[in-house]
Amino acid sequence: MRSTEVDVILTTMLDSYPNVSDLNISVNRPLQVESSGQLVPVTLDPSVEQLTPFQCEVLALALLNGSRRLTKDLVVTGSSDSSYSVPSKARFRVNIFSRRGTYAIVLRKLETNVPSLADLGTPEIFQKVPLELNGVVLVTGSTGSGKSTTLAAMLNEINETRGVHVVTLEDPVEFVHPHKKSTMNQRELGGDFDTFATGLRAALRQAPKVIFVGEMRDRETVELGLRAAETGHLVMSTLHTVDAGQAINRVVGLFEQEEQGQVRAGLADTVRWIICQRLLPKIGGGRVAVHEIMGTNLRVRESIINGESDGKTFYEIIEQSEPYGWQTFDQAILRVFAAGLITEETAMAYASRKGIVGRGVDNLKKKRGEATTEIEGLSLDKKEAPPKALKRR
Repeated sequence: MRSTEVDVILTTMLDSYPNVSDLNISVNRPLQVESSGQLVPVTLDPSVEQLTPFQCEVLALALLNGSRRLTKDLVVTGSSDSSYSVPSKARFRVNIFSRRGTYAIVLRKLETNVPSLADLGTPEIFQKVPLELNGVVLVTGSTGSGKSTTLAAMLNEINETRGVHVVTLEDPVEFVHPHKKSTMNQRELGGDFDTFATGLRAALRQAPKVIFVGEMRDRETVELGLRAAETGHLVMSTLHTVDAGQAINRVVGLFEQEEQGQVRAGLADTVRWIICQRLLPKIGGGRVAVHEIMGTNLRVRESIINGESDGKTFYEIIEQSEPYGWQTFDQAILRVFAAGLITEETAMAYASRKGIVGRGVDNLKKKRGEATTEIEGLSLDKKEAPPKALKRR
């Protein structure tokens, strides 16, 4: 299959629905795209009701483009990561993987314009993150939650305001940052370095002030990242975790039991911000981002070193630090619900602690004069007349 034919298929898929973020090509399914978080079929002419194994394999080979490295990755490890561009249309992050003897493909659309924090409408406290001179900044969330976009906006802020050397290690390069006030050197996994650990080890010899690591995937990468932060670098990275507490536990869990005390001490000294992100379906279409935001203070450092305990969980610390601009997911969800951006069902579905959000939703509905329960028409039963006393004979 020629690249022009691939480009026509991908362009048709992109233009089929608004807000397309991912293209999905799987055996026994039609071509599909993810639009506003929902997977929907794409109609072609002539129509393709179900893709055959041969059709998926032909598309996969066309996207591999004869690369020996990518082909070896696919055969040996069962999946391969790369990038693909449709000229003057879009760039994609491509994952091809095997499943029961056939191939499937997922293409993530990459934005071409580097966003700013103002463009994303992030909370005001986000402006403090690019001002950090050293330490670790983690942005966490599930796949497709916008972690890379948020970090790109932070790097753009650094690029516009600070004259420093920034090295990025990405898989693949998503947002292409032009040189502004900073010098931006972006490196791509596979082409410029073979693993994040080796790329990070080399970066320490490249005199950067800021290092962006696409993902903290393994123990060696985390170890090198902490070392870089301890020696005066600002290290920014992502993790696939649902909240701030789980991010700390995930990092610590990569190490053996006897090493975890030292790792906790290193994290306590270097962690500056942990920002967790979720995208919620918005009323009227589209999605809205909500964030859990945790900075660092004495209580946070103590909980990192000693672990969470009753009354000293990260959730409780963040909740009580709201005056400083920190917030839990539940506090953020209640704010977007109060603004009328999401439904009550969405608020409850994405809540971390449903009881807290449920009470918050009820309080907001009371202020609006709305009913907080569907149960109506209740009344007290009438008292029955007491039985007459038996007469004594």
